[in-house]
Amino acid sequence: MTTDSSLAPADQAAADAAFGTRERMALFVLLTASFTLAVDFSILNVALPRIGSDVGFAIADLQWISTAFAVCAAGFTLLFGRFADLFGRRRQFLVGIALLGVASLVGGLAQEPSLLLAARVAQGIATAAVTPAALSLLTTSFPEGPMRERALGLNGALMAAGFTTGAVLGGLLTDLISWRWAFFVNVIVAVAVLAVGPAVLKETRAQLRPPLDLPGAVTVTLALVAGVYGLTQAGQHSWGDVRSWGALLLAAVMVLAFIVIERTVSEPLVPLSVVLRRSTGWGNLAGVIAFATETGPYPRILDTGCDYAAGRSVAV
Repeated sequence: MTTDSSLAPADQAAADAAFGTRERMALFVLLTASFTLAVDFSILNVALPRIGSDVGFAIADLQWISTAFAVCAAGFTLLFGRFADLFGRRRQFLVGIALLGVASLVGGLAQEPSLLLAARVAQGIATAAVTPAALSLLTTSFPEGPMRERALGLNGALMAAGFTTGAVLGGLLTDLISWRWAFFVNVIVAVAVLAVGPAVLKETRAQLRPPLDLPGAVTVTLALVAGVYGLTQAGQHSWGDVRSWGALLLAAVMVLAFIVIERTVSEPLVPLSVVLRRSTGWGNLAGVIAFATETGPYPRILDTGCDYAAGRSVAV
């Protein structure tokens, strides 16, 4: 983008941050995807008792509707982040959105618990694929400066809003139409993104294509999956349950193994210098607080009794 020296600094900054038609469409596609993924983390929480009634979940198993999604979304994000660099961010983004649409359609039509859980697993994997690809496309589609800063700022704001919007939207859909529309909304979004995305998104890859740090990818994925599983088991049963502390112990061992591997490989999956930065630490802390406050009502949902015959929750 050319600059005009006759413009005042404030006017020049506004001009630099202006989006063209293609940039607006690309930004719309990427922000829509990011917002939808954020909504998916909480959209089913309010509907869990109704889902249990309609599909046939025991109340003790309702947590797996959310846990199956969270374990896969958290566990595979770093791995897919490297895949996006190696094989193409646009390609992975579009494939992930397609998987999200198919999984959501299956989940919305599911009539038995196993099929619904399989759909949630697929949704989690799709989220893990789309999230790093979308963020990479945001940083590579817009030049460094005001335009990129504006795009990233909008993305952060919409993702933060998505976690709260999901809970509200899930309750409205469940009361007014059906909880199944919490899945079908994703299908509509996926079709729209796939219709527009290929025309406005440019394929990008990392300039250098380092070899995949497979040992690091395996250990960090196992650590994340085991950690999320252990915490959910501790919440459902107790901290003394062998499944909870056994999974958490495995997660700790895998984290230590990951650190050792990242110190020794030539092309680490996650450079430890980045993780140890103070700004990264504060960002991670803010993320933990945001997720903790958003999922705080979840145990209360599981503490409600469910009148499955009437298909409604009964407060304890």
